[in-house]
Amino acid sequence: MALRLRDIPLGLDEDEAVLPAKVGRELGLATSDLADFRIVRKAIDARKKPKVLRIYTVEFQVKNEVALRLRLQAQPRLEPVVPLAAPSPIATSAPRRLLVVGMGPAGLFSALQLARCGHRVTLIERGKPVEERVRDVRRFWDGQGFDPESNVQFGEGGAGTFSDGKLTTRVNHPWIRYVLETLVACGAPAEILLQAKPHVGTDRLRLVLLRLRQMLLDLGVDIRYSTCLTGLLQSQGRVCGGLLNDAEELLSEALVLAPGHSARDTYRLLDGLGVAMESKPFAIGLRVEHPSALINRIQYGHASHPRLPTAEYALTWNDPESGRGVYSFCMCPGGEVVIASSETDGLVVNGMSSLSRGSDCSNSALVVAVRRDDFPGADPLAGVRFQQQWERKAFLAGGGDHYAPAQNLLAFLGHPGGTLRASCRPGVREAALDEVLPAFVSQGLRRALPQFDKRMRGFVSAEATLIGVETRTSAPLRILRGDDGQSLSHPGLYPAGEGAGYAGGIMSAALDGLRVAEQITAQAVSQTGVGH
Repeated sequence: MALRLRDIPLGLDEDEAVLPAKVGRELGLATSDLADFRIVRKAIDARKKPKVLRIYTVEFQVKNEVALRLRLQAQPRLEPVVPLAAPSPIATSAPRRLLVVGMGPAGLFSALQLARCGHRVTLIERGKPVEERVRDVRRFWDGQGFDPESNVQFGEGGAGTFSDGKLTTRVNHPWIRYVLETLVACGAPAEILLQAKPHVGTDRLRLVLLRLRQMLLDLGVDIRYSTCLTGLLQSQGRVCGGLLNDAEELLSEALVLAPGHSARDTYRLLDGLGVAMESKPFAIGLRVEHPSALINRIQYGHASHPRLPTAEYALTWNDPESGRGVYSFCMCPGGEVVIASSETDGLVVNGMSSLSRGSDCSNSALVVAVRRDDFPGADPLAGVRFQQQWERKAFLAGGGDHYAPAQNLLAFLGHPGGTLRASCRPGVREAALDEVLPAFVSQGLRRALPQFDKRMRGFVSAEATLIGVETRTSAPLRILRGDDGQSLSHPGLYPAGEGAGYAGGIMSAALDGLRVAEQITAQAVSQTGVGH
């Protein structure tokens, strides 16, 4: 069995090649005693800046493992490697006809797993293939028109296609490695298997999607683009298929619904059909953009260093006056702010980074918690309407042509000084951001920013720009499901992923898609008694 040693520090002037010798000295072994030595995790420790450390975890084998562990039993950082369990496809001799709606992470990984089990899967996406979608988005950012069906929210890959491509999650699940290895097999950098905070970048993610598509096609998945779910077919109290584009009835023995958090027409469809849903809390706010070198100096004590990635940050503060959380969200080091609208009369912003994170700007959402009692109405769509209200105000404040309203951070705080500088495409226009935010959000941000500056000296700066409005932090509702993964009101319907209210980001959405696929497969085996 292999052994793992955690928390090995290297200074910025030390090369990774010294790791075997360093491990050998700590364990009282010669370097030659360490077989199959490999790095399995990398992280950054910048608590004592500018003396920044790189922290490693390594795995290796030794001839007399038992004797070594007995000799070093008081060493808590040395442990045996326990193999992680991957989701095992349960091959079926009775394939089911299955419909998966949505080609974000939840839909893609659900379809992949179901197809690997031998089921006949149809995978539909309302938007376009990623290569066409990228062209449509570029044209929009160049000011050449907005396509409500092919944009940053809709199309192959989901909203994460135009993001930083973060692969982190708060969920500690053994399937994480499986998801990462699948992405590497499809062209993601192998480095994501080692990073404490892996990311793939929007540019590389597009290549990954092309190869993942081919993997699905090779498994016999029927992929259909520009195909929208416009109704549910029901028989004997169960969902038995979907109506597509108001024209085609497609029968299926189960329907996985992974719509993404911006499929508001799908939400309205489900509400009209009486599908059990409830509104839920979310958060809204603004994007803040700083020069990358400024954030690097704050976090590392170095404006740049060849052995350090572009700096990240995570900020949280609980407002004692309101009891609301105020926090940074979806931080994009070395990236850009983008217009991420999905409706012609609304404007929403997001952040995006390439794999290299090489831009001279870094940005993050700064958001304030929104409670259920903040928006009028008790119906499931109340949160959707609340989001739309502020997106429309932002659209108008930016001039009504998809330019974003923006304000220098100091000006937002009521201080003189500072100019407007933003990477946002197609552009920004100066505006008073109070006009595009609920009063409790503006007040929460103004109280939180000085607190953030205490933790990151220089964060409140004349070089910082605020851009609005960020409303799509998570789905504003949840499609209720039981322990078996099925809708509480419509058996045969399996809500999944971020848009269904059960995930928050690429990794957790992929895991939820796998979980739903496992539930469908297990139920198929129990109902038919076949499978091996």
